[in-house]
Amino acid sequence: MESEPNNTASGSGNPKEEATLKVPSKDPKTKDDKKDEDLSEEDLALKQQLELYVERAQDADLGLQKVALESMRQEIRTSTSSMTSVPKPLKFLRPHYGTLKSYYETMADSDLKKLLADILSVLALTMSAEGDRESLKYRLLGSEGDIGSWGHEYVRNLAGEIAQEYSKRVNEEATVDDLIELVEQIVAFHMKHNAEPEAVDLLMEVEFLDLLVKHVDKTNYKRTCLYLTSSARYLPGPDDVSVLDIAYTIYSKFEEFPSALQIALYLDNMQHVKQVFTSCPDLLRKKQFCYILARQGISFELDEEMCADEEDREALQEIINNTKLSEGYLTLARDIEVMEPKSPEDIYKAHLLDGRASAGASVDSARQNLAATFVNAFVNAGFGQDKLMTVTSETSGGGSLGNWLFKNKEHGKASAAASLGMIDLWDVDTGLAQLDKYFHSNDNHVTAGALLGVGIVNCGIKNDCDPALALLADYLDKEDSSIRIGAITGLGLAYAGTQNEQIRDKLTPILGDPKAPLDVIAFTAIALGLVYVGSCNEEVAQAIIFALMDRSESDLGEPLTRLLPLGLGLLYLGKQDSVEATAEVSKTFNEKIRKYCDMTLLSCAYAGTGNVLKVQHFLGQCAQHLEKGETFQGPAVLGIAMVAMAEELGLDMAIRSLEHLLQYGEQNIRKAVPLALGLLCISNPKVHVMDTLSRLSHDADTEVAMAAVISLGLIGAGTNNARIAGMLRNLSSYYYKEANLLFCVRIAQGFVHMGKGLLTLAPYHSERFLLSPTALAGLVVLLHACLDMKAIILGKYHYVLYFVVLAMQPRMLLTVDENLKPLAVPVRVGQAVDVVGQAGRPKTITGFQTHSTPVLLAAGDRAELATEKYIPLSPILEGFVILKENPDYREEA
Repeated sequence: MESEPNNTASGSGNPKEEATLKVPSKDPKTKDDKKDEDLSEEDLALKQQLELYVERAQDADLGLQKVALESMRQEIRTSTSSMTSVPKPLKFLRPHYGTLKSYYETMADSDLKKLLADILSVLALTMSAEGDRESLKYRLLGSEGDIGSWGHEYVRNLAGEIAQEYSKRVNEEATVDDLIELVEQIVAFHMKHNAEPEAVDLLMEVEFLDLLVKHVDKTNYKRTCLYLTSSARYLPGPDDVSVLDIAYTIYSKFEEFPSALQIALYLDNMQHVKQVFTSCPDLLRKKQFCYILARQGISFELDEEMCADEEDREALQEIINNTKLSEGYLTLARDIEVMEPKSPEDIYKAHLLDGRASAGASVDSARQNLAATFVNAFVNAGFGQDKLMTVTSETSGGGSLGNWLFKNKEHGKASAAASLGMIDLWDVDTGLAQLDKYFHSNDNHVTAGALLGVGIVNCGIKNDCDPALALLADYLDKEDSSIRIGAITGLGLAYAGTQNEQIRDKLTPILGDPKAPLDVIAFTAIALGLVYVGSCNEEVAQAIIFALMDRSESDLGEPLTRLLPLGLGLLYLGKQDSVEATAEVSKTFNEKIRKYCDMTLLSCAYAGTGNVLKVQHFLGQCAQHLEKGETFQGPAVLGIAMVAMAEELGLDMAIRSLEHLLQYGEQNIRKAVPLALGLLCISNPKVHVMDTLSRLSHDADTEVAMAAVISLGLIGAGTNNARIAGMLRNLSSYYYKEANLLFCVRIAQGFVHMGKGLLTLAPYHSERFLLSPTALAGLVVLLHACLDMKAIILGKYHYVLYFVVLAMQPRMLLTVDENLKPLAVPVRVGQAVDVVGQAGRPKTITGFQTHSTPVLLAAGDRAELATEKYIPLSPILEGFVILKENPDYREEA
């Protein structure tokens, strides 16, 4: 019985059948006929063949039916493998879709019915009406066969329909098990065919990302995780965390520990960090983890579980404590040959200007000397020598040493003494030895400066014997408020991010002290905010809240009072919802500060999250036109920048929004906009932002102009950018008569040439993935202080400028060998290219140059090794990277 239909289908019966099928269509001269004439013989034969199959599929004889469906399936399958246009079989079967559908309904349940369902499912790809999801409907009714054999386009279409169907069923609370089975098949297909992003998207739609872990393999896990981590930035919480958790799991599964560690740090999940240490047996790789932790600037104690051998553990802890940072930085400086100390005059380059500016410069005013102190400190930061403060004793018994110090007036001496700490940055032993002599000074300001200097020298460096705490603790209860502030801010800088309880016990009583002056209390709040940054610590929060509630009406009007809400905000830096309880409490504050506190708390809590709704909220606050004297819009403008700095897209949109605020905003908004631009492009001088700031630096409103000048310094910080340097030189001659503005120009010049161009202030690192909380905290304190320049920076609290030390990091790539000694290897450095979701193995950098390490990395640069001889232990080449020899490497003859 089987053989006969077979014969008729393929053998002698064919021509006869075709004849009978062709007759009806010949009678009326229809359009179809014209089309038929246009077709090539081959296509015509195919069309007739398919029409025959459709006819046969409805035959009463099951054998015939089966053969026809099989043949139809074969035709469709062979044609859908390439998908540039609609495949011919699908095109020719379009008119018969309805016929087959209605016939399907009449069929009895059997394997044949499932076979037809499969075919209908594929036909629905081009035929079904929008939103009917027929392709999916027939797929679920059809056979369980291999889904990929129908081609990519079919699988893609199905995935889209599953997503719609899933959300519909979830709303109706129906079961989704059959869909999940199908999802499994599709994901397996996608992962096999290098379409990882599509697999991830589908699993996100059906909220089943856990499935991913078993489908990734050695070949595709990196691309999958890259897509996961990139998309996490655009997902609403808590989805973003769950996506990153999956990425962490996958990285751990394939022992890609450095990447797993970075995700753990991004999530701020210390359990994960510990897990990375315990699951990796290799000591050398652990050393690389320690370098990553040190760069993030968090305090982390290793225990026996993470590293059993005590000596090894000490060596690892030393790396985390950042003790080698100074050494690495100076290696870079020697290599680039910039060890020669620079004087402020080398930076001002007054000889390049016309006569008027240089004439005024020779007058020795205290304000100009103070500016020179800061410029000198920033430019020679970390080099251990300069031409003002550390001049050697060639001139009789160190007499010149004190000379510069005493060219500064009263509180200016504090900044001058503290500048020694900046010059010896990260080199604790030398720094403390040089500051020691000032501790015994009779001048309170000098002592205060030395105390602050101790904090600066220890910034980011942890030490087992806690020299900063030992030195500064005795000065906390002194009568003189400047000494107290020196000791308090010193502790804040030295222990930023360590959550050190001894410091909490020493500083919280000051907040509750009714006799303590306002400035002492304000700086105590900031210091506690820095030490407990992002920790959500209840006790510290309460202490600051009570201090705020105790302030009198007159105090609340003081500019320094604003540092109290900021100290409170820093406790919740980047912690999103955790701030809500405290934000509720802040609504009960005096109305003078209530709104200000609310903006500050929100901007800190959502800093670096890229949360679009919060940016809209801040823009809404800035849209209100208020009476003079309202100050809360300043932090709201900074809030836009703090939230939007998370990723490039949001950053560009924020820059455009800020330009609108400039046009429509009141004065208190306009003076904050340059600062927000400064934060968005910190150490990354984008030309259009540079031009905007240059325009604002000539603004009629001096406050706006001062903010713009400081921001020009911030966007060029540590870059030696020639264009900004030229702008600032011209501004110094433009403002040569205005002492305040000239002071700001000098500070900005100091920023641009910071560390002779070897440093960066950008809080983001590891290819802009990780945000260092202490770095951001230091910048935010500085920017909040700049919201009221006249009272704080240009008043007697100019040492707030030193808070920027928290964000200062060498912008270097230093490769070291297995003994952690510098190792020069060729690397390619170029603009980073975003390769997320791209097919194949695209190049990750463009326009590169090949250098020998150590090298400088500008904003947006990425490096890759230009030799096969070594294998880097970290996938991201930034900061300290350990190289191990490649065992498979063969020297070419």
